[in-house]
Amino acid sequence: MTAIAAPPAVAAAAPATRRPVNKWLVTLSVTFGTLMGAIDTSIVAVATPHLRGALGASVQEMTWVTTGFIIATVVVMPLTAFLGRLFGQKRVYLTSLVLFVLGSALCGLARSLPMMVAFRVMQGLGAGALQPTEQAILRQTFPPKEQGMAMALFGLAVVVGPALGPTLGGFIIDNYSWPWIFFINLPIGILSLFMVTRFVHEPDDIRRANLEAARQQRGNLDWVGIALMAVGLACLQYVLEEGSRNDWFESSVIGVAAFVSLFVLAAFVIRELTAAHPAVDLSLFNDRVFLSGTLIGAMMFAILMSITFLLPVFMQELLGYTATQSGEALMPRALAMMVGIPIAGRLYNKVQPRILVALGILLVAFSVYQMAHYTLDTSPRTVVVAIVVQGLGFASLFVPLTTVALSTIPRYRLADAAGLNSLLRQIGGSLGLAAFATFLPRLETSARHALAAHVVAGSPRVGERLALIGRGFAARGLDPGTARDAAGRVLEAVVVRQAAVIAFERIFLLAGIAFLAILPLVFFLKAPAGAPAPKVDLH
Repeated sequence: MTAIAAPPAVAAAAPATRRPVNKWLVTLSVTFGTLMGAIDTSIVAVATPHLRGALGASVQEMTWVTTGFIIATVVVMPLTAFLGRLFGQKRVYLTSLVLFVLGSALCGLARSLPMMVAFRVMQGLGAGALQPTEQAILRQTFPPKEQGMAMALFGLAVVVGPALGPTLGGFIIDNYSWPWIFFINLPIGILSLFMVTRFVHEPDDIRRANLEAARQQRGNLDWVGIALMAVGLACLQYVLEEGSRNDWFESSVIGVAAFVSLFVLAAFVIRELTAAHPAVDLSLFNDRVFLSGTLIGAMMFAILMSITFLLPVFMQELLGYTATQSGEALMPRALAMMVGIPIAGRLYNKVQPRILVALGILLVAFSVYQMAHYTLDTSPRTVVVAIVVQGLGFASLFVPLTTVALSTIPRYRLADAAGLNSLLRQIGGSLGLAAFATFLPRLETSARHALAAHVVAGSPRVGERLALIGRGFAARGLDPGTARDAAGRVLEAVVVRQAAVIAFERIFLLAGIAFLAILPLVFFLKAPAGAPAPKVDLH
């Protein structure tokens, strides 16, 4: 594969000197968009009942509101650098932000399911470019010794956003109306547009590199690679989002989509490894530091998104929490990450990245082990302790992973690497959700059958329990026959609830074991001592 040529050492004409821009203004400008995009991946979930009534859609049809957004996001992520070279990094960010804000406004005005899905796709197309572009801009803005803090700021948006989404969505739904989960993006987006236009500028060396790469790309546009990637990723994401709802390969549509994604993505990889000027630079994965950091990051998001999905279900269905209460119970994790991520950013230059990542893996595994001991009598304090430890673990993971993964990438290829890094995180999160959503009902069925084997007619303990429950119903005025039937139904409900608890315990334990299994990859998370420090143009 032919990598994109490095920029010439000397420019033909020196551009006019631009006044340095404060790096914190640059950071604030580009973080607004990423935060909105991250929150919108999860904020819609709590509004589903209200959206169903407003749009006249079934539960199955409503899944497209989220699926359409995620598919569009995933398709755009790896193309961010390609678009940045053709049109300019800043223009791509501004265009994506406009697309996201406009999509948000139209989503709030939508009154039919097709309109809502179409506008959510528009939102996703805008959101897909925001994360990798911000990551590249921050890496180009901050000096080498502050790269950890730059990624800490990026992490606050990417990791905390999905955790805040359900809580913020629940508050808006309870106090306002559902369109405001979209309209809230408008003032923030307009402010971000103004700040990016005013304060964000491409460094001269990046601009020169992009101009040279764009000249080469325009003569050899990789339309085949782009088409293969779009079709392959869209089919893969559809399989991951809809597979568990349709019993996977029992559905012919899922089977066809899985086959198409496998075949087309294989063709895409071959195409990009042989194209003269590929749209997506897959040769970056030859760097084992980038590869290992990206893979661990994907695993991290698989666990993070899975637990973010599973824990509210456990609290609402088994502990009796309301949607708002479960969202509030998850807030300590977001707060722990908000506190821990800046600390990890400060420690990055003082502690080896491998140590921070190993510590994060152990903390997350320990917190999931604690969650594997939740019962129907688990107190809110016990829930909070485990998720606070988990939040600190994710904070220890995110900063060193995103920083060291790109530490050996040349400055002019940062946008390519950031796009691939973001893509694998997103796919990892979807894969984790799909896997755990599939395993949970199967584990629950298995546990119910195991428990039911002990609830048999003629058992003295079962007879005593039924008699006790039956006497309670009889004391309330039910006749003996009705009381006996009601007691049987109550005992059956107890078995179902206990089976659900056991299933959650096993799924949490499985998550912890899976996370510990990636510890060996930590060995590769050490940037070469002689890695060149990137040149800095912004201050």
